[in-house]
Amino acid sequence: MNTMLAQIFSLPALVGEVFPSLDETVRKVLDHELCLSVKRLFLVGCGDSHHVALNTEYAFEALAGVPVEPMTALQYARYAAGYMPSIGPLTNLVIGVSVSGAVARTAEALAMGRQFGAVTIALTATPGSRVTQVAERTFLAAAPPFDEPPGTATPGVRSFFVNQLALLLSAVRLGEVRGRLTLGEADAWRARIRGLGEAVAWTLEHAEPRARELAQAWKDASEFVFVGGGPNFGTALFSAAKILEASGDSALGQDTEEWGHLQYFARAVETPTFFITAVGREYSRTVEAATAAKTIGRRVVAIAPDEATALVELADSHLPIASVPEVLSPVVAAIPGELFAAYRAEVIGETFFRGFSGGRSIEGGGGISRIRTSETWEAWQP
Repeated sequence: MNTMLAQIFSLPALVGEVFPSLDETVRKVLDHELCLSVKRLFLVGCGDSHHVALNTEYAFEALAGVPVEPMTALQYARYAAGYMPSIGPLTNLVIGVSVSGAVARTAEALAMGRQFGAVTIALTATPGSRVTQVAERTFLAAAPPFDEPPGTATPGVRSFFVNQLALLLSAVRLGEVRGRLTLGEADAWRARIRGLGEAVAWTLEHAEPRARELAQAWKDASEFVFVGGGPNFGTALFSAAKILEASGDSALGQDTEEWGHLQYFARAVETPTFFITAVGREYSRTVEAATAAKTIGRRVVAIAPDEATALVELADSHLPIASVPEVLSPVVAAIPGELFAAYRAEVIGETFFRGFSGGRSIEGGGGISRIRTSETWEAWQP
């Protein structure tokens, strides 16, 4: 049983299951006083939680008009926290994302933010967890339990999906209260978010057969590159992460512009390279980069809606995604990479997370890597 595929196919229904509670919670956590006072938002996390911050930065800026700095938890906790501009109470807001609530570095980031006067919110699926004890406020965003065999470890799909919805709704809430969006516009955006289940279902229907075929056809590959710009730079990183977790292959997520400065010169000729686009502001550069990739011999995949005709026509393969507004596009754009990763593991017979073998262990939340037991700083001076 491919438990990763089972989780991916559960996503369309998941929107309807979690939307009411997320919408209710975001209105309570982001009260009027905070929404009106905040001048800068820091989104912090590790792994998938960092990727979801990158994915939603554009939504907060476009819908809420709030400057956003998505950072890894280490970067914020040990380098940035003490240098936040202080313009008055409730002006700096830090949202720390951790599904388990036990990640040491995210807890540290929230603690450092609070030490230096920021309002801190833990976005987590786990009530009473470490991050909730450190943060001033808690935003519970949990997917309903999913039926899997006991002891199964599956690359995160449902939790990432729910966190995207939670942060998108937060952007709408901030925009509504701050007057960036009218009540009607805010409700329209909420309706679009709630309707993402249909967009995900469409994407699954059209992308799944092609992802399965690609995984089989490219069994010989040993490295994969995912390229995305704007809100889908996070999608590129997340898609590469799913390959690493599912099949253990070398995988890289790269910004669209940076690909032309760096991976363009890589020696391996036929490396499968996935170009992700929502046909938004980055689209013209994505087509240029994909043209360059095809010219130097890369196997090019377009993860794109059908209207991305220039990209689709030059690509070797097309993994279609539903057409949605660019600020919402990461929700659907992550699906093809997830599917490919799940099938890749199946085709080469690899166990998810390499079965935590070869010196790896899951004890303590990451074993020797000490994701949950890492030493934390109690305080520091800028």
